[in-house]
Amino acid sequence: MPGPRLPLAALLLAVAAAAFLFPRAAVAEPPASERSALLALLTATPHERRLGWNTSTSTCSWVGVTCDGAQSTVTELRLPGVGIVGAIPPGTLGRLTNLRVLSLRSNRVLGSIPNDVLQLPNLKALYLQQNRLSGAIPPGIAGLPLERLVLAHNDFSGPIPFALNNLTALRVLRLDGNNLSGSIPSISIPKLGVFNVSDNNLNGSIPRSLSRFPKDSFSGNRLLCGDPLPPCNSSFFPPSPAPGMSPGGEPVPGASKKHRKLSGAAIAGIVVGAVVAGLLLLVAIVLCAVHRRRQRDGAREGPKAAAAASSAAATGGTRGQPPPGSGEGMTSSSKEDLGGGASGSAAAVAAAAAAAGGAGGGAGEQSRLVFVGKGAGYSFDLEDLLRASAEVLGKGSVGTSYKAVLEEGTTVVVKRLKDVAAARREFDAHMEALGRVEHRNVLPVRAYYFSKDEKLLVYDYLPNGSLSAMLHGSRGSGRTPLDWEARMRSALSAARGLAHLHTAHNLVHGNVKASNVLLRPDPDAAALSDFSLHQLFAPSSTRAGGYRAPEVVDSRRLTFKSDVYSLGVLFLELLTGKSPAHASLEGDGTLDLPRWVQSVVREEWTAEVFDVELVRLGASAEEEMVALLQVAMACVATVPDARPDAPDVVRMIEEIGGGHGGRTTTEESEGVRGTSEEERSRSGGTPPAAPTP
Repeated sequence: MPGPRLPLAALLLAVAAAAFLFPRAAVAEPPASERSALLALLTATPHERRLGWNTSTSTCSWVGVTCDGAQSTVTELRLPGVGIVGAIPPGTLGRLTNLRVLSLRSNRVLGSIPNDVLQLPNLKALYLQQNRLSGAIPPGIAGLPLERLVLAHNDFSGPIPFALNNLTALRVLRLDGNNLSGSIPSISIPKLGVFNVSDNNLNGSIPRSLSRFPKDSFSGNRLLCGDPLPPCNSSFFPPSPAPGMSPGGEPVPGASKKHRKLSGAAIAGIVVGAVVAGLLLLVAIVLCAVHRRRQRDGAREGPKAAAAASSAAATGGTRGQPPPGSGEGMTSSSKEDLGGGASGSAAAVAAAAAAAGGAGGGAGEQSRLVFVGKGAGYSFDLEDLLRASAEVLGKGSVGTSYKAVLEEGTTVVVKRLKDVAAARREFDAHMEALGRVEHRNVLPVRAYYFSKDEKLLVYDYLPNGSLSAMLHGSRGSGRTPLDWEARMRSALSAARGLAHLHTAHNLVHGNVKASNVLLRPDPDAAALSDFSLHQLFAPSSTRAGGYRAPEVVDSRRLTFKSDVYSLGVLFLELLTGKSPAHASLEGDGTLDLPRWVQSVVREEWTAEVFDVELVRLGASAEEEMVALLQVAMACVATVPDARPDAPDVVRMIEEIGGGHGGRTTTEESEGVRGTSEEERSRSGGTPPAAPTP
């Protein structure tokens, strides 16, 4: 019967027509511009992990891509730890106009924050922590509707933009672990619940609007003060005691009495002095007028006078003055005298007095800061340095180190040398040689100042402190011990720096010790400081304490082999956790560190050598520890010729730590912290406060 089949045929026809007329109703897809933007980002940016973005599948199904409920636009792009390397290409992210969350954390993104990011009108959360972004934080970022901004652990520099106050919906702001400088602007955002600027180069007082956050939010900025940190105290870099003060910092007896009310005799004296000064000024004006008239009369005499002047010059009439353009090295841009423009600083007054009293050499030589090597990139002069706020970092065998923060925001380290025996010419030549040293594991001199009474060296400032402070500071008081990974990398960095000095520059370090190994955020870039300064001092056998090789009698006659001995003691210090300087000064019957280790190993108690903190941490690298111990014992051999050369030490340590790249490093542990924070923000919860660094 044909009748019953007619309704079925009509139904099938209707279904086919609907599929033909509405083909896109079945599968929604973001616009082609968003799909092409993502593919352009993938193509133009090298990445270590394969993302598996297949052009034959829906964009919303790609790894790291999230779309809205209708699958019609991309709202989130999360690519953490996929190994992205290099800068984000322009014209890619900016086309994702509906993007609300962008996470590129734990990669190796370079350059500044991409302009594309600043053009996303709906962006609520930006996670760029643990990359290699640099430059200033662009004020344009304040034009986004951000609720979470995490730029921690990059290399941003410059000030924190005041424009961040425009982010009125901001709940999380993390800028910790960068190189930001200057003062913290007064940020008053009611919804801000997480704030962290720790481990930067910030200075000044903490704004009252931010004092509600914990100390951990501001730690690692040595010049920050105010609630919740200790109260602010003014400080300055003192090359010598201020007028009216004794060398110990106490007021000179009777100095305070001078501030009493002036007597009649004192007032009369001031009046007489003013009159005398006025007369002297009048005499000076008359003399200047006479001198100018004589010059005009001399000019009328023509060629005869010129010949006479030329003859006078030929006979040495300008002896003792440097010819034009014969300045030594690269000096500061300012050519003013030492005391000019710094009358408000007791440090500048004292330094000016020292320079005026020095009789050796020309005044110009004594009043200028000489830049060497890449120090020419700095744009300050001696006046700026003396006006800087400063604090004492430490006192060592060669002098006292100060952290100086200049008014422009630049931070440097100034080392004030003591007991220098080298003459001016020898000092200049040696500084020029040291300024040519450039290596990631060496901290070179950037500038120096030489006068009769003051010798100063200027270095880059590394905010992470020294290996000695990390290894021995405040043991047992809740600090985080230095793990084996960090110790191994520090040992390798020190060995590489020493090998570079020996092979590339033929320089002996002369003062290898833990306090002269300075740490950087990159654990493989620890740097040796205070190198090759021993030639500037009188012979001594007291420098370097327990690090000194047994054959060294004269501190000016050091060798590559004595450097290797000191490096071996440093390795033993890393392994045992004991300070060789303290071990050698504990009194009668106390063995120095190498002899103590030898005695323990001789008794086959090798396990007793290692630092109890390493054992407490559960270090699982006993074989590596024993191998480094063997390298250290070779370095501290009593016979110098039996010690390996520094390049051989580098090779041996690299062979020991060849598998370190696959371990959990500090960067990876920071990535775990960032993950938890980001995951919390996904679910709408409040991220935890930043833990103590």
